[in-house]
Amino acid sequence: MNGTVVATTEGAVAWLRLNRPDRLNAMNRALVDDLSAALAAAEADEAVRAIVLHGEGRAFCSGDDLKDLDAQTGSEAATQDWVEAIQGITRQIMGSRKIVIAAVHGWCVGGALEWVVNCDFRLFADTTRWFFPEVGYGFFVTGGVTALLTKQAGPQTTKELLILGERQDAQRALELGIAWKLVPEGELLARARALAQAVATRPAEAVAAAKHAINEGFHSSLAEAMERETAQTVRGFLSAEAQARAKEF
Repeated sequence: MNGTVVATTEGAVAWLRLNRPDRLNAMNRALVDDLSAALAAAEADEAVRAIVLHGEGRAFCSGDDLKDLDAQTGSEAATQDWVEAIQGITRQIMGSRKIVIAAVHGWCVGGALEWVVNCDFRLFADTTRWFFPEVGYGFFVTGGVTALLTKQAGPQTTKELLILGERQDAQRALELGIAWKLVPEGELLARARALAQAVATRPAEAVAAAKHAINEGFHSSLAEAMERETAQTVRGFLSAEAQARAKEF
């Protein structure tokens, strides 16, 4: 698959590369739909045992492409459909029987950062910068992070990250458990490859069972959190203040 997501297979590893480098891989509808299709294809391929998600160019992903906001949020129905498409990626990542590895470099922002939180292993380049800008625009977060981060980092830190929305460095991601490991940027894909290959040697059924048992045990309120997020995100996208702030971006 080419276009906004480039999908290749290397042995038992599927590589999914976000491919809008001129927009720092910002999320538009084409990218979300292409990523969904690429994840579905990797899931259906019995030879694939691990999936690596990474970005082309200078960034992993700079979040929603605000230049395309009008196309995504022209009506309540269109906005609901857009948010459900974004949330669908979370369901695919967390529901996959394969281990999904995020290899993150450059900027990782907003909805893309939420997808990274959904991944099973998160390798960050030591130069990565990240933040959640949504609340500052009057929007809201997705990806189940109101449940996932609260349980992982605690409610006070989660409020800091989501409400203040300050830019953070890779070391902070490691301290909070958002990053699994930090690696030099030049070694990022090699380290992701080694991890994916190690995962691929494990029995597929046992890996899938372990992944789902851990996710269900730790994130039991994920579905409810995502329902709340969807409603809040739709309302945020449709608010006049948020629309005005986005146009000033």
